[in-house]
Amino acid sequence: MSEQAEQANEDRRKYEFRKVIEELTEYEGSGTQLVSIYIPEDKQVSDVVAHVTQEHSEAANIKSKQTRTNVQDALTSIKDRLRYYDTFPPDNGMVIFSGAIDAGGGQTEMVTKTLESPPQPIESFRYHCDSHFLTEPLEHMLTDQGLFGLIVLDRREANVGWLKGKRIEPVKSASSLVPGKQRKGGQSAQRFARLRLEAIDNFYQEVAGMANDLFVAERHELDGILVGGPSPTKDEFLDGDYLHHELQDKVIGKFDVAYTDESGLKDLVDAGQEALADQEIMQDKRLMETFFENLHTGEEATYGFEQTRRNLIMGSVDTLLISEDLRSDVVIYECPNGHEEYEVVDARHSTPDHECSECREDAEVQEREDVIEHLMNIADQRGTETTFISTDFEKGEQLLDAFGGIAGILRYSTGV
Repeated sequence: MSEQAEQANEDRRKYEFRKVIEELTEYEGSGTQLVSIYIPEDKQVSDVVAHVTQEHSEAANIKSKQTRTNVQDALTSIKDRLRYYDTFPPDNGMVIFSGAIDAGGGQTEMVTKTLESPPQPIESFRYHCDSHFLTEPLEHMLTDQGLFGLIVLDRREANVGWLKGKRIEPVKSASSLVPGKQRKGGQSAQRFARLRLEAIDNFYQEVAGMANDLFVAERHELDGILVGGPSPTKDEFLDGDYLHHELQDKVIGKFDVAYTDESGLKDLVDAGQEALADQEIMQDKRLMETFFENLHTGEEATYGFEQTRRNLIMGSVDTLLISEDLRSDVVIYECPNGHEEYEVVDARHSTPDHECSECREDAEVQEREDVIEHLMNIADQRGTETTFISTDFEKGEQLLDAFGGIAGILRYSTGV
């Protein structure tokens, strides 16, 4: 699978997760009867089943008959879902939500949803029972985007690690053999200075070797590298081109950091917050700038559902731009005379009646689906890259508010 296809699949998976999470957050139970279970990938399914069985037994002590019944029904449903899995859950683990939600009019409806392989690994087993499903850990996974390399060093020690979302992972460390500035007796000042420079150079090479070993293999997924330490150490390290040339191009900033042990990695992230924030939406900004430039010239840009869909079918869209906050469905209608028409509606609203624009006959609903899924399926078939655009900057907001959340950068001008 190509890198572009892998990224498209990842974007689609995150969007599907986001949709389910938004749906789950709207559910409400009467009392503490909505069950959420977070299962790490290294947790044996048999242990989870045993835990659920124990919770089912303890739920018999709940005083309210309705709450007792609903909790036990939810736990039974979870056990039924667990039967589909072997010894361990899928990669990154999984989350199961189950419970009786308020359906209005004093009625309840049992809901059970399973989310497999979340964007980041589930770190610990968690059982939660409340009037709302526990979705915050998954929400953090979706907002914690980005993979950054971290390097902190002075002439005594160095640490190298990752920033994955908001998680800092120290990986490698080294201590130097660089002598202090005071030379030992019997050595000339010139010889001592030369030996000290050689030791510094050797240490910088060692640090670069650690970074290269860790980062080069992930260079295509790497969003940037931050380097920290006192001056002039970090400047000497970067100016000396010790890093692999592809990593050198990934450095997005250097920062003054007092400590160079593992705590220095955290200090580096704190110092680099502004650079990290800019980096997260930099690609979105570049794409939207390209879109507006093309739109201004009247060529190689499309927007809105109808125009963008036609260009997608023609295969002329190079990059499909979709707002992260778009929540709409596309309804496909067909009239008695065989005319087919599409209408985009709010995903939260019921399907409206429709009159055929060609013959004025009443049209019937043939299908209703998520508009993003609809467009992404066409994009996949035509080899078009899909990118979700954040609304955390002005042009990202304009994509949603002024262009309906749908646009495209074209491969060539089509006049459509």
